Amino acid sequence: MKLTAATNWICSRKSDLPRKRNWFLLGFLSVFLPVLVTLAGCNKSSVHAESNQPSALTVKAVSSPPPEDGQWVMPAKDYASTRYSQLTDINTSNAKDLKLAWTFSTGTLHGHEAAPLIVGDTMYLTTPYPNVLYALDLTKGGTLKWAYNPNTSASAQGQACCDVVNRGAAYSNGRIFFNTLDGNAIAVDAATGKEIWKTKITDLNRGETITMAPLVVKDRVLVGDSGGEMGIRGKLSGLDVNTGKIVWQGFTAGPDSEVLIGPNFKPFYPSDRSKDLGVTTWPKDLWKIGGGSVWGWISYDPELDLIYYGTSNPGPWNPEVRPGDNKWTSSIFARRPETGEAIWAYQYSPHDNYDYDAVNENILVDLKINGQTRKTLLHPDRDGRMYVIDRATGEVLSANTFAYVTTTTGVDLKTGRPMEVPSLAPGYGRTVKGICPAAPGGKDWQPSAYSFKTGLLYIPHNNLCQEEEGIQVNYVSGTPYVGAIVKMYAAPGGHRGEYTAWDPVAGKKAWQIDEKFPVWSGTVVNAGNVAFYGTMDGYFKAVDATNGNPLWQFKVGSGIVGQAVIYKGPDNKEYVAIYSGVGGWAGAIVPGDLDPRDGTSALGMVNAMSDLPQYTTAGGMLYVFTLP
Repeated sequence: MKLTAATNWICSRKSDLPRKRNWFLLGFLSVFLPVLVTLAGCNKSSVHAESNQPSALTVKAVSSPPPEDGQWVMPAKDYASTRYSQLTDINTSNAKDLKLAWTFSTGTLHGHEAAPLIVGDTMYLTTPYPNVLYALDLTKGGTLKWAYNPNTSASAQGQACCDVVNRGAAYSNGRIFFNTLDGNAIAVDAATGKEIWKTKITDLNRGETITMAPLVVKDRVLVGDSGGEMGIRGKLSGLDVNTGKIVWQGFTAGPDSEVLIGPNFKPFYPSDRSKDLGVTTWPKDLWKIGGGSVWGWISYDPELDLIYYGTSNPGPWNPEVRPGDNKWTSSIFARRPETGEAIWAYQYSPHDNYDYDAVNENILVDLKINGQTRKTLLHPDRDGRMYVIDRATGEVLSANTFAYVTTTTGVDLKTGRPMEVPSLAPGYGRTVKGICPAAPGGKDWQPSAYSFKTGLLYIPHNNLCQEEEGIQVNYVSGTPYVGAIVKMYAAPGGHRGEYTAWDPVAGKKAWQIDEKFPVWSGTVVNAGNVAFYGTMDGYFKAVDATNGNPLWQFKVGSGIVGQAVIYKGPDNKEYVAIYSGVGGWAGAIVPGDLDPRDGTSALGMVNAMSDLPQYTTAGGMLYVFTLP
């Protein structure tokens, strides 16, 4: 099939109708961008087994999950980010009988990307802007206990890159912690909804916002930032869990002292060991406006006492503006949670040419490799490769492709550097086609799930390519800083999304489901061998985790870009819950009412998603299902 790369990552939205909103979405949309989230996939899908580059390693999974309590108290279920439930009441034999138990409307139509929390007999929900926190009584069918409104500044909507989304909250010691779009981290009493503390983290005047879900580790609340397309200087902050005081901040770029790199920093690859690489790998002073925001997921290994998280793209997108590796953007950091001290780092995409943020999840799994048990992390990166990394040292053990890739031919395991295709590097005055994956990657933020029962990793992801032209761009604080014109379109096969089961033992796909649209929802899997995910045209699906065979589906009111969770209710029954409400980057065309004829809109995503309004409308609803 002939590849037509099409990803115009310029967010220019024409205001031809007064009621329509301008979308900046990662680049060139208006300063008053709206906010809306993406939907998920299609009601028709195909399942097929698929092989990939086999790993040369002999690998065996040896991990086991933590004890199951039926709750969901942090964004990814556990510190290892497995999104795996050991509940078994819902299984491959009875999933076909799932019924709707109850619903809850959030009253907003932006993209709903969050996962609910379940603590005891209460469910907690965060919404996209205005970031209301709801507490629902699970003993009374989800009736409202209380609501906390943080009074998020309306001006934050104009600074958000890719919709006014919020990716969830975390619970610890009687408190709920969450972030707001206008840059505040907040702690509230889980029983009453009373505010305990509120700490300002980011500056809207610089284009800094927050969309990520926090994580509580020991006595620290870990909070990142968003704004990589606004020329911000990204960082992760560690707050005192009791007072909200900022204890430490580790910047992505800059001198070692501000990146919190000291004598204990021991990256695996020698090229990463020089002093002040966060300065010397940039043109003069560009590291100060070079992006590298921290808007994705955080994992934690209690035995190693290390947190793991990725950093986003360097800015601007036009790579010719910023020669050098641009460290430590598009990288992974391993840090001490209490002090932020960096222990090791690895850069997936030096001098990132394609907006391949490294913010995707890191699933912590112990694997037996060549007869030796290794503490590894699995990272499906936006560059389309599944990285298996020794999480104690930062050594890349393998990096096989899980998506269609043209931009690299492999990863040199001796140096850790990707083997790039120079002819596909965009720049001034030339439009480069056939860039695969597109800027949202082989996979974007939408989190995977790992089953300890099957030993497979379930990956919701994209099948997109793009074309890109680099253009001149000047930095103005608080405005888009992109410097690229992009258009996206379907990669080979014609479908735009895939739901893949990845075998880390074999280093290849076990099976795959093709979907019409990008699979922009998170996924969850249980010990009953049922995996759940949602599609952008509004279907919530259950499939057999062993082979991908469809078991059940339900048509919800709007496309799904949220994260499914599984929990045990007060009645001792197993439930699965999911947000619907299309929006975000992939679904911007629907809630933003964008012109489908403008392929460069939403940073080029509209070119790939022009038909989405024919399949879904905007919405904002929680759906909860159980067996009869």
